[in-house]
Amino acid sequence: MNLSPMPSSLIFAARRFAPLLLVLAAGPALAQNIPPPAPAVVPPLAEQAEAPAADGHLPKQELSGQILYQFLLAEIAGQRGQLALASGLYLDLAKTTRDPRIVRRAAEVAFYAKQYEQALEAVRLWLELEPEAKQARQMEATLLLASGRVDELAKRFGGELKLAGPRAGELLLQLAQVFARYPDKAVVARLFEQVTAPWPNLPEAHLLRSQAALGVGDKARAGAEIDQALALRPDWELAALLKADQLPRGAAQLDYLKQFLLAHPQANDVRLGYARTLVAEKRYAEARGEFQTLLAVRPDHPDVLFAVGVLSLQLDDTAEAEYRLRRFVEIGRGDLDTARYYLGQIADQDKRSDQALAWYQAVAAGEHLLPARVRAAQILFQQNKLDAAREQLEAARAVLPGDVRLTIAEAQLMRDAGHHADAYALLSEALAAQPDDPDLLYETALAAEALGYLDVLEKHLRRLIELKPDSAQAYNGLGYSLADHDQRLPEAAQLIDKALELAPNDPFILDSKGWVSFRQGQLEPALEYLRRAYTQRSDPEIAAHIGEVLWALGRRDEALKLWREAAKTHPQNKALETTIKRFVP
Repeated sequence: MNLSPMPSSLIFAARRFAPLLLVLAAGPALAQNIPPPAPAVVPPLAEQAEAPAADGHLPKQELSGQILYQFLLAEIAGQRGQLALASGLYLDLAKTTRDPRIVRRAAEVAFYAKQYEQALEAVRLWLELEPEAKQARQMEATLLLASGRVDELAKRFGGELKLAGPRAGELLLQLAQVFARYPDKAVVARLFEQVTAPWPNLPEAHLLRSQAALGVGDKARAGAEIDQALALRPDWELAALLKADQLPRGAAQLDYLKQFLLAHPQANDVRLGYARTLVAEKRYAEARGEFQTLLAVRPDHPDVLFAVGVLSLQLDDTAEAEYRLRRFVEIGRGDLDTARYYLGQIADQDKRSDQALAWYQAVAAGEHLLPARVRAAQILFQQNKLDAAREQLEAARAVLPGDVRLTIAEAQLMRDAGHHADAYALLSEALAAQPDDPDLLYETALAAEALGYLDVLEKHLRRLIELKPDSAQAYNGLGYSLADHDQRLPEAAQLIDKALELAPNDPFILDSKGWVSFRQGQLEPALEYLRRAYTQRSDPEIAAHIGEVLWALGRRDEALKLWREAAKTHPQNKALETTIKRFVP
């Protein structure tokens, strides 16, 4: 390629900045203007940069004005989207300088530009300069495959396998990993067929063929090949797991894995697969037994410890769950935050509040971060530490900025503390910033009701119904509020009926239905709805309503008995306490 001479000012710049420019030549400066590459086996070189060649292995090449000019021209062409031109310029520069960094850059740019012949030429020059460059060899394989030169690639791999001797099987498995994500499965199947043809007695060869057959949808061939692999190596766990994957899910897989384990009881990888399949089939007790068998062999295996802990929780064996999850956290590898959250729940359930608080506060990230911090705040509130509880939620906002659930949780604490005006102000401020957030609309409506702002409650709940016409809670909230204040009872009944239509078994909506029926003087139907609600959820406010209906029916002893029982279980519930005082001063 003929290039015009470089201006003297650029020559001066070249001498001054030569080291920097050579580094730039090896970097992904064109990446922002290069389209996605053709399907590749490995990520583009720009994403997996090798360490640059040591200075001692670089050519004795002065960075002349001509070289710098060509480099800048290639970069500018790439920046302007002229990728074919950039590719050609870089390839010329690579052949001129034979600098491994520039050669690699030329291969990279040509690859992105889909100039596969130029890329292949650059890669082969790269391999000539750095024969052990793994990325170059992988890129060469990708380019040969993308160009349809399967025979040439198969020949290359065949030669490598012959030289490998007893490691041929290992190399075949590596080959399977390298091409696992290549999108053209038919080309891969053809390649594997040719590569494995000289190795009919190698089980790895049949496993490769099985995987290739699966890729093209030939299940019969896949099954026959994996059976042949197992015939050659009956105790091979990898092949057994692949065969299990090819069987119908459920009973067929479980039966095969169980029979394999009976024949090969030390096959721990298969046992792990069997245990996970049992979990998928929700056979938790059996799954835990298999995981416990694995623990006897691998007592500190993190995945197995975690599995036994979670399954023990599922089976309500909290002592075993706590023991295993504590050990899992001590080892310090894996999903530690989930384990900490579960440990917090176990301690919480056992009323070990300080331990629960410590575990919840130790959750640092992930899906359990928010519920852990909210529950930590609730524990602090129960310990009469409202300020500390609010500080806990404020700290969580630094990690979860803008999450309205933290605001709602804080408002709930303030309502429970009797600070209804502060709770309403907090929610109203949040709602002003996000006026159509459904959760904020609902919670602000509830806070407004506590202050007697029924017009505000109705405005927010009707807006929520507009936004979410299938929100049973919105219909129920508005209907119950009207009924509780003995206003517009026919309309209240219609709203609650709509909520019940959307959620027919919700205990709180059943409670509302009973309450509006009571307000309308329908005592027996009211009692029926309320008892249905209480059967599903023994909530103290539902107990208060049932007692009031019983009192109106003249069944005062029943009412008193129910209230006393509910008060023992919920001694601090203000709604129940207020109801009892109205009837029993």
